[in-house]
Amino acid sequence: MVTLSCALAACVLPRSTENPVHTFLLTLDESAWSAGVRAAQPGIHGVLVVGLPQAEAGFEQPRMAYLRRPYEVSYYATNVWVDAPARMLAPLLVRSLEATGLWRVVVSMPTVVRGDYRLDTSELLLQQEFLQPPSRTRLQLRAQLLEMKEQRVLGVRSFEVLEPTSSDDAYGGVQAANRAVTHLLETLNDWVASCLRGAGKDAC
Repeated sequence: MVTLSCALAACVLPRSTENPVHTFLLTLDESAWSAGVRAAQPGIHGVLVVGLPQAEAGFEQPRMAYLRRPYEVSYYATNVWVDAPARMLAPLLVRSLEATGLWRVVVSMPTVVRGDYRLDTSELLLQQEFLQPPSRTRLQLRAQLLEMKEQRVLGVRSFEVLEPTSSDDAYGGVQAANRAVTHLLETLNDWVASCLRGAGKDAC
C-alpha cells in the first residue's frame, strides 16, 4: 500500500525544475529581410497559392534533431520547438513572399482560391550537426512553382543552407536555424522571381 501511494503521488506532483523543458521559436530576422525586398512592380503576377511545407521522415514533430555521426538522428531531451518546423515555416514563407511585392495576394493552403500560380515545398529538413567544430545547422527544402492556367511546372529546385553556430548547444542551434531560414527564404524568392521573368530553364 505504501508503494502504491508513493506511485500515485508521483503522478500528480509537479515536474522537477532540475531539467526544465526549453521551447523555441523559428522566425525571420525582420531587419535583415526588409533590406532584401526588391519588387519593382507590386502585384504584377496576381494570386499565389502556397502549400503547407512537407517534412522529411523524422522531422514532422516539434522535437529538435541533431547528428553526432552521419545517418544517425538524435533528439534533444529538454529542448523542443514550439511546433513542428514545417508548421512554423509556413507563415514565414507566406510573409516573405508577400514582402517581395510581386503578388497581388499570397494565400496559404487550405483554400478554395485557385490562384494564378502555386508554390509547393517538400523534403524539409532542419537539424544541428556536430560532425565538425563548430557545429552547424542544416536547413534544406525542395520547391516547385506551377502556373495554374496552363498547368505548367515553371521550375523545380532544391535549397540548402549550412549555418555555423555560435555555441555547441541547443540554443546555438536555434540561433543558427533562424539565420538559415532568413537566408533560405531570400534565395527562394530570388529564384521565384527569376522563374517569373522567364530567365531560362537553367534558372529554374
